[in-house]
Amino acid sequence: MENRLIDNCMKLGFGMMRLPRIEGTKDIDVEHTKNMVDAFIEAGGKYFDTAYVYEGSEAATKAALCDRYPRESYYLADKLNASEFACKSEEEAKEEIKVSLERTGAGYFDFYLLHGIDSGNKERFSQFGIWEYMRKLKEEGLIRHYGFSFHSTPEQLDELLTEHPDTEFVQLQINYSDWEDPLIASRQCYEVAVRHGKPVIVMEPVKGGKLADPPQQVKDILHQANPDASYASWAIRFTASLPNVMVVLSGMSNMEQMEDNLSFMRQMQPLNDEEQKVLESARQALSQFDGIACTSCHYCTPGCPMDIHIPEIFSVMNVYKMYGTLDEARNEYKWRPGGEKASACIQCGQCEDACPQHLPIISLLEKVVETLEK
Repeated sequence: MENRLIDNCMKLGFGMMRLPRIEGTKDIDVEHTKNMVDAFIEAGGKYFDTAYVYEGSEAATKAALCDRYPRESYYLADKLNASEFACKSEEEAKEEIKVSLERTGAGYFDFYLLHGIDSGNKERFSQFGIWEYMRKLKEEGLIRHYGFSFHSTPEQLDELLTEHPDTEFVQLQINYSDWEDPLIASRQCYEVAVRHGKPVIVMEPVKGGKLADPPQQVKDILHQANPDASYASWAIRFTASLPNVMVVLSGMSNMEQMEDNLSFMRQMQPLNDEEQKVLESARQALSQFDGIACTSCHYCTPGCPMDIHIPEIFSVMNVYKMYGTLDEARNEYKWRPGGEKASACIQCGQCEDACPQHLPIISLLEKVVETLEK
């Protein structure tokens, strides 16, 4: 499909959600981020992605990108989130773009998204008149293109694109692990976008970093096929090889990840038939791993009344599930997650409402208590 929304742009996009943090703090390391931005642009990258709800990201984007490069030299995407954890009213939702423009100093956004549409928040976007608001913002020149990011069923995606045919693109969670997953339904959602003629922006190509450090049986499969290729390269090239994909977002957290991504994306070679077969074997191996499908997006944490660092807790639990080292997992659980332990959960449910993966977080935290706090 011909892509008319971006020009002369590397297919790799810089996702500004998991930026490096100053050790021992929650503060973004702006100087490190500047170096990463410089390397990305020097390699031919132009597409940057941030959001109103990414804590500290918009301010870091201003300091590292918008204040340092001519505005016409890059594409910047931002997002309006109408979920309950992000806003309480239509007025608050519509105010988000003003805040985002102030935080970034960008002047306008090349791509502006209705953020994280799923079955739980879909109606709020309609009730608040956000679809019409997007068209108004475009007419005013505050945004150039509008679309939405999506976490629900192929049927609901088809319904949205039918109801809103002027949507210019869609952002989908796609990776080789979720390609045939019945809950995420990456392949089916991608095919819906193709039928509607909408270019796709890919999020979570490395599944929150999990495919950069997969279970050992998956590592063995990929290493045997190509010992020189990073595990992340297999995941990102899988999505970048899809013909209807416009940009693949990688949430890089340090210069090492940036350099690795650039090494194979400067002149990206699509996967050949043999490589596709290798990834199918890897996918089958992953399907045997009973892990928690958390992508560490942290949407669940800002509204937690008990300050439970849910993604960090699930990360420790997954290491235990992967390697079976219970004593080590319990020791790591004592210090690594920070915040309150899983047993502090009061089962208010705000985390489950915010989770784009639709995880049963409350019951999963109960299992953590049973396993790691005994």
